[in-house]
Amino acid sequence: MQEIGTVISTLEGPSSNEFCFVIKDVKGIPIRKGQFIQLQTEEGLLIARVSEIIKTNRYFMRAESVSEYEKSGRPLMDIFPVDRWEYLVAHATPLGIYSDGKQKRVSFPSSPGQKVYAIDEEILFKFLGLDQEKGLAIGEVEFHNIGTRLNLTKLFQKHCAILSQTGFGKSHLVSVLIEEILERKEEFGKPAVIVVDPHGEYAGFAEDEKFLTSTKVFDEKNISIATCGLSASQICEFQPFISSVERRELSKIIEKMNERKNAYDLNELIAEIEISEIKPVTKAPLISWLSDLNSAGFFKNIDSPNVEELAVSGQLSVLDLSEFIHLRDRQIIVANIARKLFAARRKNKIPPFIFIVEEAHQFAPEGEEKSGAISKNIIETIAREGRKFNACLVLVSQRPIQLSTTALSQCNSHIILRVSNPYDLDHIGKSCEGVTRDVLEMMPGLKVGEALVTGEVVNYPLLVKVRDRKSKKSEKGLKLEDVLVNFNENKIKNKEDLKQFM
Repeated sequence: MQEIGTVISTLEGPSSNEFCFVIKDVKGIPIRKGQFIQLQTEEGLLIARVSEIIKTNRYFMRAESVSEYEKSGRPLMDIFPVDRWEYLVAHATPLGIYSDGKQKRVSFPSSPGQKVYAIDEEILFKFLGLDQEKGLAIGEVEFHNIGTRLNLTKLFQKHCAILSQTGFGKSHLVSVLIEEILERKEEFGKPAVIVVDPHGEYAGFAEDEKFLTSTKVFDEKNISIATCGLSASQICEFQPFISSVERRELSKIIEKMNERKNAYDLNELIAEIEISEIKPVTKAPLISWLSDLNSAGFFKNIDSPNVEELAVSGQLSVLDLSEFIHLRDRQIIVANIARKLFAARRKNKIPPFIFIVEEAHQFAPEGEEKSGAISKNIIETIAREGRKFNACLVLVSQRPIQLSTTALSQCNSHIILRVSNPYDLDHIGKSCEGVTRDVLEMMPGLKVGEALVTGEVVNYPLLVKVRDRKSKKSEKGLKLEDVLVNFNENKIKNKEDLKQFM
């Protein structure tokens, strides 16, 4: 084992919550913030994480002395042996005691003078609760030569939240997780994966040779809702402005139509209301509300895709909503599909699935009226009850403060990339049980591709360097420079084609 320091006595400790150690004088950088360490204590082998590193020098501790010497024209380092008095002190947070493959809480402080060592990486792997055989390999533990292999059940069964501000790798991380699931061995079990994709970022899977056969993309050309399969209550969820009186009359009309027809669209339902004997004071606004709903254009006589097409073991189903302009239309589609998926899973008609909701704050917003949160209710229902039926939810968001507290609080695992907005940080701290104070403090300093994994999926918060993705990126997710180059090339080509034609 490599010795890296010695525990020292301070005014605050050592305590069972924190201790400091002076770092051994070696060449290079012996240790970094966030690194795991170990030391032998009275309780057993203590595993800790470095929370901060301080560099100090007694000759530079008094500002007035430094200033006066600098004025004299003779730097301190030319007068005193400054370099001999520079040293590093690390602050460490004890995580647990590891003994015979078991872990227990730290209940007694380490002693000043005890030696601190670089951690045995085999012990660290087991201590963190990673899954060597079946885990999803998303990258490497930062500062350690350990692959981060996350257990599928721990990560998804009690739901997962992936949070980050724009541009720091949320979609990249989701793509890495999808790749791991699609490439998972059949004998380990492969869930169905359904992604709500507001920006068309995951369509690239269907264009990649490695994932082409296991991916289906559903867009505005093949997404529709069967009107005949909707009750009056469901229609009123889509159009919350329909009154109770109008709802009662609508229910009667739907009941009559279901007796006569197996399938019909919203146009036919409206036509039936127009010739009905409903009082004009009720009929006119009801037709108006339904006509407004019908303007979305996807209320037809069939459900497409149906749940059997969407939820297939080992298949990625991408709901590409990028061509649907209005948020209301997107929410209606998500609400309808999520409700049908959950109902089918409860009856065991489809395999266990992972339902990934990108831009989750748009589909389960906090503090919005019903008309602006059509899909919120079913997402919160899956968050609360999905665990019992292996209906797994993944919420991906760049604005946690705008995301339903109810839904977010039910996510027992979190993968958090950079978040610097103080309101978002506060919301994460209050809504996510696995996020500790030191984890919150690390979030604003994360770089692109760095992620904090915490909660049910790991025994202790873990800093990970996310691996490169294997799948092809969608053109909608290209860099600005690449889009500009492609646009100019197409413009030149079109001009050349026009000249030849003329």
